[in-house]
Amino acid sequence: MRARHGWLLAASAVIAPGTAWAGPPFLTDDPEPTETGHWEIYAPLFEAEGRGIDYEGSLGAEINYGLAKDVQMTLGLPVAFAHDDTGMHWGAGDVAVSVKYRFYHDEAAGISIAAFPGMTLPTASHGMGHGKVTGFLPVWAQKDAGPWSVFGGGGYAINPGAGNRDYWTGGIAVSRHLGKRLLIGLEADRQGAERVGGNGSTSLGLGMILQLKAPFRLLASVGPSFEDGGGAAGFHMFAALGLDF
Repeated sequence: MRARHGWLLAASAVIAPGTAWAGPPFLTDDPEPTETGHWEIYAPLFEAEGRGIDYEGSLGAEINYGLAKDVQMTLGLPVAFAHDDTGMHWGAGDVAVSVKYRFYHDEAAGISIAAFPGMTLPTASHGMGHGKVTGFLPVWAQKDAGPWSVFGGGGYAINPGAGNRDYWTGGIAVSRHLGKRLLIGLEADRQGAERVGGNGSTSLGLGMILQLKAPFRLLASVGPSFEDGGGAAGFHMFAALGLDF
């Protein structure tokens, strides 16, 4: 599965049109940390990707905490699943831990930049995880202009194991507020080959965030993915209930 890298946003209980919403539900991440002393929880969270009857994904929760000014801690707790011609398979997934540090922020210009290194731990059962510690070392940037935001970046994925290879991945997204409660966005993401002799892939997506009665919101995204070398298009999708307090 793609790593959602903390598929996050920093938002107050009542959202104003100028507030930056990015990160979840998009594949592309953003540099905005959770506000100091506040929590962001995405649960239940569902994500999946695949092609035809071959798909995989997870159900679970993502927990974010504003540890200090410009610093966010993230913990991902997934239950993994995979489907193929033998049926559906379930198991515990690999726990993900990451830290976001926003090292540049110019509020007047609407520009932010952050590093968001993270790792997964080999906690999965029934062969549903990687089996080794993996890492991701990205940098994300964002520019806000009124109701519009452009955000993106990427980094280097450390992917040990027999037959595996490290790779680069990244993307860019454009989003716009439509009133006080709705945000929509389009994105394009690129991932290098994660297996020796494998192919890279490109994913496109449409995402939306709908603010409900505080402190809740709904997040969803969907789109096609295309593997280098052709073949049938695949898909990716994400849905979650967000809670901020």
